[in-house]
Amino acid sequence: MNYTRLTLVIAVFARLGVAQEAGNDLTTRAVNLMESASAAVPGLSSATEALRHMSEETLSSLLRTPRNPVLSNRFLTQLRAFMALSDAYPRPTPFPPTAADQFAELRALQDRLQRNLDAVLEANARSTAARDADPNNLKRFAEADSKLPPPGKSRVVFLGDSITDSWRLNEYFTGRDFVNRGISGQTTTQLLGRFLQDVVSLHPQAVLILAGTNDIARGIALNGIEDNLTMIAELARAHGITPLFASITPVSDYHKSEDPRYEMTRLHPPSVIVQVNAWLRDYCRREGLTYVDYYTALADSTGRLPADEADDGLHPNAKGYRIMAPIALQAIDRVLTVPPAPTPSRKRSSK
Repeated sequence: MNYTRLTLVIAVFARLGVAQEAGNDLTTRAVNLMESASAAVPGLSSATEALRHMSEETLSSLLRTPRNPVLSNRFLTQLRAFMALSDAYPRPTPFPPTAADQFAELRALQDRLQRNLDAVLEANARSTAARDADPNNLKRFAEADSKLPPPGKSRVVFLGDSITDSWRLNEYFTGRDFVNRGISGQTTTQLLGRFLQDVVSLHPQAVLILAGTNDIARGIALNGIEDNLTMIAELARAHGITPLFASITPVSDYHKSEDPRYEMTRLHPPSVIVQVNAWLRDYCRREGLTYVDYYTALADSTGRLPADEADDGLHPNAKGYRIMAPIALQAIDRVLTVPPAPTPSRKRSSK
């Protein structure tokens, strides 16, 4: 797998040195504990055999290529899955104190490994910003983040690129605690780089991610987009935030006669958009996440963005956003189980 897209994050791992060695020690310890602890619970060893084998492979890869955040995140996902399975199996009575201690240590290791990954991502965001003129544009919302009032019961952050950036949420979602954290031109790597600052620190219940079109335009491979979106999902869930993933919206060339720059299918091949959306839909299905399908609602019979829904073939106009808004709202309310507004009672007519 090609990890060059995460060069900046890996550079931070290189500076952490001893800390990363300690991280590998924690991962090795977790693999050993998964093996021994599972033997103490009837049926758990066989149920987790494939999962434990995958975690051993991930550890092996980490030892060969240390300081790799994608692998670290993958191992965390596998450890969480093991712990979830272990909770589903009843403990025998009496349960050996040694085994109980092993499961307790595994939970503590899970928390420590998560904190290590969070620290690395945050250190990357800060150090690379200072060195590389804020590549993730952390300055954009830094002041707004610090001044944001405490969250309401149903705060949702809209995270994305220019399509989110241009969306006046207050005009389409009146009275809702919806926070716009879209930045024009950003890739999924940049969204990952500012996720802790612009999402986690705002304490939302959910985050709606709309991203990937700039990755496609810059030729980033599909597996690069997959890795970044997967890490965003895992970071969200690790912090108790429900992630929703929106499909990449369609593009078109209907306005290129007005301006050659509006030939959008050249840099955003529709076939690639369909491919990314297919992966994203399947990923959400596998992970039990919500897939917000803007694409189907926006695309015409040829799979293009209609001329009257965008003025440049890429960015939805007011009509496009009016189509997207109820789709987003329905998905958000379904996830947050927001009760519907009360219907005014009607007086019975007298006969």
